[in-house]
Amino acid sequence: MQESAHSDTRLTKPLISYKYMAISIALSVISMAIVVYLTYTPGILEHLKPKRLPGLVLAIGVTLLKVYFSAAKIRFLAEKAIGKMASIRIALTWDFASAITPSTIGGAPVATFAMMREGLKLGKSSAIVLYGVMLDQFWYALAVPILLICGIWFKVLPDEIGLVGNAAMLLIYITLLTYGALLAYGLLINPASLSRVITRIFKLPLLRKFSARAEAEAENLVLYSGRLREKPIAFVVKAFLLSTASWLCRIALPVIVILSLLPGDETLMVLRSLAMNLAFLVIPTPGGSGGVEGLFALFMGPLIDRSGFIGLAVFLWRIITYYISIGLGIMAMLWYIKATVDDNFRV
Repeated sequence: MQESAHSDTRLTKPLISYKYMAISIALSVISMAIVVYLTYTPGILEHLKPKRLPGLVLAIGVTLLKVYFSAAKIRFLAEKAIGKMASIRIALTWDFASAITPSTIGGAPVATFAMMREGLKLGKSSAIVLYGVMLDQFWYALAVPILLICGIWFKVLPDEIGLVGNAAMLLIYITLLTYGALLAYGLLINPASLSRVITRIFKLPLLRKFSARAEAEAENLVLYSGRLREKPIAFVVKAFLLSTASWLCRIALPVIVILSLLPGDETLMVLRSLAMNLAFLVIPTPGGSGGVEGLFALFMGPLIDRSGFIGLAVFLWRIITYYISIGLGIMAMLWYIKATVDDNFRV
């Protein structure tokens, strides 16, 4: 009976915070409604060009392509220890968790859980997550100088953000580069430092009972990090290219959505989308909701000739990139929950 009660507790404990999910969706709906209200122009839909609307189908395709590249990166880093469908489930779960949790938490803990459900050990899963995050940091390190150089010829940052906004973006650039350097040092040069950090964290009173397992898994993390460091440069390059491809899909989506409504300056849109996506990283709300919609209007709005289309562009972009991710992520999470239930009944 005690074992049964323990199993019930494990089953009923939510893997995702429903509070964060509700807050994220509510903030998204409210912020979209505000943008639509402030920019709506009567009769604006009459100016839609039917020949451009198929671009929205392309945007959905690019969203799925982003998932594919993320899944391919995860499977590649796992050295093909998991199948293609397993890597897609992990990618969908990671996106879903990232969409409904604050940026300070991120989807990494849920992604680690998903990898463990697919048969990977905690240490290896943690190392894959950290390595994936590090590849993202490499991408940011490449994106920052691109934006700074292009800023000489293009108005990458809109005038509307003002001096404070420019200073904030500079701080974001510096923070991303610093964090990337520290993570690369910890994972590629001195993984033992990450192990020490984990060990110290699990010496806290609330976590002390898990310290023995945490130390063992920290050793696994160090071992797997060592294996990654021994990989040839071609391995790192391919992993980085997969990460870059996923990010290019993310950057292309706002541009494709806007061009599906009306023509515009494609080059400047791409640069603004890149800068905007970097700014998204520091929004503290769950999934960035309430902030990303405003930043979209701030960064991309001035490039939309008809102001009445700004709210429509925000709405379509969030439907394609956010709500589709939530729907697909829920299906992936239900698969893991079902697998967990089946495992417990077998026990």
